Amino acid sequence: MNGLDSAWKGVWSLDAIVNRRLRRPRTTGVTMVIDTGLGLSAMRDILDLADEHIDHWKFGFGTTALMPRSALEEKLSLLRQRDILTYPGGTLLEAAIVQEHCRVFMTRAAALGFGAAEISEGTIDLPGERRRRMIDCARNAGLQPITEVGKKDPARQPNAEELATQVLRDLDWGASWVIVEGRESGRSVGIYDCAGDIRSAFLDEVTRLVGDAASRMIWEAPLRAQQAYLVCRFGANVSLGNIPPQECLALEALRCGLRFETFASVAQHSKEAGVWDPTRIESGASFGGLVSDK
Repeated sequence: MNGLDSAWKGVWSLDAIVNRRLRRPRTTGVTMVIDTGLGLSAMRDILDLADEHIDHWKFGFGTTALMPRSALEEKLSLLRQRDILTYPGGTLLEAAIVQEHCRVFMTRAAALGFGAAEISEGTIDLPGERRRRMIDCARNAGLQPITEVGKKDPARQPNAEELATQVLRDLDWGASWVIVEGRESGRSVGIYDCAGDIRSAFLDEVTRLVGDAASRMIWEAPLRAQQAYLVCRFGANVSLGNIPPQECLALEALRCGLRFETFASVAQHSKEAGVWDPTRIESGASFGGLVSDK
């Protein structure tokens, strides 16, 4: 289980369920959390419980411009020690671009200790060549370029072909991952309708158009029902983002088939494969005082 000494390790076939997950470091199946102002102590508590299940840590919006530099650098240092990739939210970079400070922004982000930069056009519009140069700028500063596709305004949503074309172009230009805009609300943008439900036909069309590149896409999915849908649709190792930090373990449980939404299919598969027979009587063998179902 990614090197984690689980309290339930070896008790029963739970190991096989948990180990459906790819191990860190991983390029698919990543979990990106969004930090909108978590204190250092609270962050440390979450990392002590769940750092094995977190790959990316995004500091949302422009929050890093509003906190003391010393606090930010301490948080970044702690995350770096845990091998978690960090980046400021794309809106902060968009604000820098409006002031024509892209290169200055990237240099400062690297100096502060960020490992990546999110490049987005959630609010502004940029020519394709400018977007490509921003990816190069991030790489030249020693940062991993992570782009985001889509708009924050519900009235300005790209269609499936436009979104897929930008995904493929960004990857060709050197992006490490491409995030699909879902905002923090998970409503009225990207693959979500105004109620937060997934537009399944739109999702299917996007994934058809991007093909194998879907493995390098991170779907922002802040709501639990969205996470469940995407895990059931793509499997345990789908990449998900904008996860509240305190919900990392709940998401991992979902990925591993340890919540109702995904455990039902695990149980059915075990039954069909002959691994589990509901009529079989326990053998009586024990493990640490517990009866083991052989």
